[in-house]
Amino acid sequence: MNGEAVKSKLKKYNLQSWNKQGSLNPIPVAKAEGIYFWDDKGTRYTDMSSQLVNLNLGFGNKAIAEAIKAQADKYCFVAPSYGSEPRADLAEKIVSLMPDNMAKVFFTNAGAEANENAIKMARLFTGRSKVFSRYRSYHGSSFGAGNLTGEPRRFALEPGVPGFVKFFDPYVYREAISFATEADATRYYLAKLEEQIWYEGRESIAAIFLETVTGSNGIIIPPAGYLPGVRALCDKYGILMVVDEVMTGWCRTGKMFAFEHYGVKPDMVTFAKGVTCGYVPLGGVVVSRTISEYFDDHVLSCGLTYSGHPLACAAGLACIGEYERAGILENVVTVGKLLEKILESLREHPCVGDVRCIGLFSGVELVKDKLTREAIVPYGKDPDGIMGKISKKLASRGFMTYTHENVVIVAPPLIITEAQLTEELAKLDEVLSEVDREFL
Repeated sequence: MNGEAVKSKLKKYNLQSWNKQGSLNPIPVAKAEGIYFWDDKGTRYTDMSSQLVNLNLGFGNKAIAEAIKAQADKYCFVAPSYGSEPRADLAEKIVSLMPDNMAKVFFTNAGAEANENAIKMARLFTGRSKVFSRYRSYHGSSFGAGNLTGEPRRFALEPGVPGFVKFFDPYVYREAISFATEADATRYYLAKLEEQIWYEGRESIAAIFLETVTGSNGIIIPPAGYLPGVRALCDKYGILMVVDEVMTGWCRTGKMFAFEHYGVKPDMVTFAKGVTCGYVPLGGVVVSRTISEYFDDHVLSCGLTYSGHPLACAAGLACIGEYERAGILENVVTVGKLLEKILESLREHPCVGDVRCIGLFSGVELVKDKLTREAIVPYGKDPDGIMGKISKKLASRGFMTYTHENVVIVAPPLIITEAQLTEELAKLDEVLSEVDREFL
């Protein structure tokens, strides 16, 4: 089929997530390699969001593809109750990358399922019902993970499940009060969180879920001391600390997992996306030794037909091997410094209120007014389609990413070079100049 035929058939027979179906115009992808993909007419596009912040090693990684093929030649599937070598090896490898308090892995198919099962494990282990998460979080859109989510994508699930409680992110840029230092901000946010723990009942809270760095909702990087402070509160009240590393894990921030930047040891870690770079769906929950030992004598009431799928685990092993072989962490640190430097220069644009960057995970927050910090679109709304127009301007230059609220996400594949990054960010600079002229 040519590209138009592909588009026609997709629009006729498929439902696409997060969109009104009548206005869809998908790009038919004919081939892809590295950080680039091409449509059927030969137009080249640059993937500046790693698709959905999962294609960390880019398109066409041969080691991952060969691992999938080799496993397919042995067998494609056995049920989770049978012994599977790739599942055993991958679990061992993941635990080896974790802090010394972590012990076992429960595999899922994706990040939402990882968070679903982490909720269940937390409630089973603690005997408590309430679960805390943050307002600007995104943890998935299935029913449990969707109730854990704090932003407007949860509204379609409401009225929701009892026991889910929201608290505020340490979003210093948008806070109504000013802080002299990061330490002041941290004290404020931790004090408000502890106060909320009191009001919700100290002994009723099973877990606090956090994206280590808030992802799609703005790349909100916690102030110094915040995560250790949450860890201390969890210890004080017997609450489990669960970090969602679905986006931030697997080298994205310059560490294998983002919580390593902050010196904390979570009780559970959820992951997906970069564990296989999307070549085969896979996610999981890593649990502490204390939790794993509890389930030695108590039923783990969690189950999935495809838990630890052999093809996915084979892909995961190869993917982690590629992170190590290709020196991906080193590249993220090096290229990430250039990304941060260029993004900081973009603050000169009247439309840029803030830029936030950690490794190759960054966002450009757009405003109507730098002084008042009024967002370029209202929260949860875009009545004039401004952010969509900005996305189209970027796409017309081959710069492919997504926006959420008033933030442009810049999270390219971790294999990107400094030269490639410089070429692409010049396009972003051009578009921001147009935004200055047209939308302010």
